[in-house]
Amino acid sequence: MGRYRKILAAVDGSASSMHALKEAFKLAQNEGSWITAVSVIPPYQGDLDLVAVGNIMASMRKPCDEALLVADKMAKEAKVLLKTVCEEGEAHERIVDLADAENCDLIVMGRRGLRRIERVFVGSVTARVIGHTKKDILVVPGGTTVGWKNILLATDGSKHSDIAANKAIDFAKSYGGELLVISVVDVPSEFYAEAPQVVDDMSKKAKEFVAEIKKKAETFNIKTSTFTGEGESYEVITDLAKKEKSDVIIMGSHGRTGLKRLLMGSVTEKVIGYSPCPVLVVKA
Repeated sequence: MGRYRKILAAVDGSASSMHALKEAFKLAQNEGSWITAVSVIPPYQGDLDLVAVGNIMASMRKPCDEALLVADKMAKEAKVLLKTVCEEGEAHERIVDLADAENCDLIVMGRRGLRRIERVFVGSVTARVIGHTKKDILVVPGGTTVGWKNILLATDGSKHSDIAANKAIDFAKSYGGELLVISVVDVPSEFYAEAPQVVDDMSKKAKEFVAEIKKKAETFNIKTSTFTGEGESYEVITDLAKKEKSDVIIMGSHGRTGLKRLLMGSVTEKVIGYSPCPVLVVKA
């Protein structure tokens, strides 16, 4: 245990964020973690010299205060010690900064909506937090629960995936879970006709990636199976998660910088958007 000593849960009063907080409480109890709930109000853009600015600020703080009051009540019911913080500014910046200031190991966020556009774009705050933070992020879709008995680990053989693999093995070892390791060959369709040898080589590499992790996991007596597939990575991963009724998907995140980290459409963001279960993004 003890992978996550301090957890930061982002709440905005929505059903999805409060559900994610509830799941964060369970994780904190299992891990023996401290937990902080943060709610963020947008920055005030008006004239600070206005006589009524105090009333305006109080009105702006109201949703934040209400969300944290609910969070505090939930914590008491769950018998969890909770620190609450109301921040002002850009939500993703305040969440990332507070996680650093509080020395948190994990950020927990909810995922709302099942409409296609919401799935594809996840949520600008969540996406930006993932892009900017160096902390692990657990994204919990509404109506799902976090479990560690049936873990789906996605790997591409990179050092980032290796770090995620170590985390997955640690969770499986601690909670008596099983591992299903997946690697996907995701290449344009024309490659199959124009460069079949390249595709074959990539498929061979994918099998080597999952076999290596399986070998390592089995040294800890963890029941491990493997799967390699071809196609859109996020589709293959999330379809397998649905088929196998995975409790959680664990995957690494590349340390993107600049504009790239703000662009949607990466495998990580799409997996989060379409996943039928919580997704733990392990940062390198």
